[in-house]
Parts: sequence; structure tokens; C-alpha cells
Amino acid sequence: MIYRGLLSVTGVVEAVTGVLLLAVPAIMVQLLLGDASLNRGGAVACRIAGAALIALGIACWRGEAGGARRADRGVVGAILFYNIAVICILIAAWIASGIAGIGFWPVILTHAVLGGWCVIALLKAVQGLT
Repeated sequence: MIYRGLLSVTGVVEAVTGVLLLAVPAIMVQLLLGDASLNRGGAVACRIAGAALIALGIACWRGEAGGARRADRGVVGAILFYNIAVICILIAAWIASGIAGIGFWPVILTHAVLGGWCVIALLKAVQGLT
């Protein structure tokens, strides 16, 4: 299956990130944005994002273990949207306020690679190479 590696890697990356956002939101914000100051609302928002990333990881793992092509395409399409959205949001924040931590550009690169992988997988599926 064309999606197997993509879904496995994305599932692990997003689930681990989600667990870290739930457990240590200030450290994750420091690594990503270079500023660990979080008010209570920001910490709650980070934890909600962490739970969403764990859910995305679970969806990827379940998609990887399944075999329904249409469902797999749906999951990969959602992951593609997510990767593009993360890149756009972070770049916009960087342009607007210059925020960037030590992990900022590696996160951008990771999402660009995963997004590119999604595009390749979806194109191959459309061309019937699954």
C-alpha cells in the first residue's frame, strides 16, 4: 500500500508531539516559538492541540492498519491540509512578530517533507499506482 510508510511516520510524529504538548506545553512552546511564557488559557489551548495531534496519530495508525483506499485517501488529504496549515500559520507568525525558537525551522521542514510525501502519495493513487 502506497500510504503505509507515510501514515506510520506521521502517526508517530504527531502522537509524540501531542503527548509532549499535553505534558509540557511551556517547553514545547519555548522550542517552537522561543518564548515559554504561557498564561492559563495558552496552556489549555496547547493541551487541546496536543489531544488533537494524538487523535491525528491514532487516525494515521488506524489508516495504516486498514485497507480501505478511499478512507486512506481521506486521511492523507486531511494530513496534507494540516501540514500546509501549520506551515502557513507559523510563517505568518514569524513574519508578523519574528517569533521563532530553536525548533521552529526543523518543524517547518518536517511539515514540508510530510506534506510533499502526501502530495506524492495522492498523485500516485490518482494515477492508479496504489
